[in-house]
Amino acid sequence: MAKKINQDIMSKTYSTFDLNLASVLLTAGCKLIELDRSNIKKVKFIFKHQKGIERIINDFWDDKIILPARTLLNNQKALKNRIYSDI
Repeated sequence: MAKKINQDIMSKTYSTFDLNLASVLLTAGCKLIELDRSNIKKVKFIFKHQKGIERIINDFWDDKIILPARTLLNNQKALKNRIYSDI
């Protein structure tokens, strides 16, 4: 039963270790749920899985994403601040 619950939780989220992709997802309006710090060498960004997230990810990897540059950079800076904060 616990395995089923974990699968349900995992299917409702998308996670990445990639700061640039996380910045793009945040800028595109995806909801950041939490930062997983269980690995001491890197942080995992966990987003709510929502309609259209696969398209955003594919557009990012295909270099077709179009987003406001200043907002993207501000979101990347905010994510870095969250990574290095004690919270």
